[in-house]
Amino acid sequence: MEPTRALGETDWAAHRPAVFGAAYRILGSVAEAEDVTQDVWLRAAAADLSGVRDLRAWLVTVAARTSYNVLKSARVRRETYVGPWLPEPLPTGPDAAAPVLVDESVGTAMLVLMERLTPAERVAFVLHDVFDFPFAGVADVLGATPAAARKLASRARTRVRADGERPRASRAETERVLRAFKAAAEAGDIAGLVELLHPDAVYVGDGGGKAVAARRPVRGPETIAVLAVRSVRNARPDTVRLVEVGGQPALAAYRGGVPVWLDTVDVADGRLTAVRRLANPDKLGPLAALGHI
Repeated sequence: MEPTRALGETDWAAHRPAVFGAAYRILGSVAEAEDVTQDVWLRAAAADLSGVRDLRAWLVTVAARTSYNVLKSARVRRETYVGPWLPEPLPTGPDAAAPVLVDESVGTAMLVLMERLTPAERVAFVLHDVFDFPFAGVADVLGATPAAARKLASRARTRVRADGERPRASRAETERVLRAFKAAAEAGDIAGLVELLHPDAVYVGDGGGKAVAARRPVRGPETIAVLAVRSVRNARPDTVRLVEVGGQPALAAYRGGVPVWLDTVDVADGRLTAVRRLANPDKLGPLAALGHI
């Protein structure tokens, strides 16, 4: 008889980022991903892992299966959500509380695109395209056949690429445009903001019914510029500064050290093509620590 094998702290520390990363990509919520991660830890700590050959894959599988169940129940809540839905931000970079696998799949733009997928499509996309799971492994999580898992991943990939294949600005260019956007908004410079916004720019606000935010997407540089100036005047933040969220530069506003809003953006050809403002206080918790740096 083989001796039992328990999950050691060293192994868990090595694989925890992958567990959290899978859960966050599937759920788009830091709080829910942390809950899933804790659940995986408890299950793994109580399990006999002597027959597990690939511990990372086993842990990510448990995380994905748990997240899939959470996502299916969360769909009901999101269908009744007030106004547009944006993901809970994941602080990354040197100021982040914990390391996580960072690539474009944890960026706000990608998570918004993935929100349009069905729960099964989202899980299949994350496991196969991000974590390189074979379709048999994806099928095991979804309770489907490998052929069905392949179709789900393919459909998800097609939908994501159709919406997401746009030129990506460099980090330096995004930071430059964000700094200019911040300066113009604080100065009340409507004309300067219009110059920074693409003619087809879109503004999406998520207040969740708990903070002032546009209930529908707003289009057009002039209207977005007025909104940007008005929000600074009304909210009166103590500071607005660059942070890193999902591996990308963003702007976070604070008042008394408490986050007021977060702007994530898309930039192309030196102009803002999308501004996504998260103002729902229930989702801004992960940014609280960054306000005191």
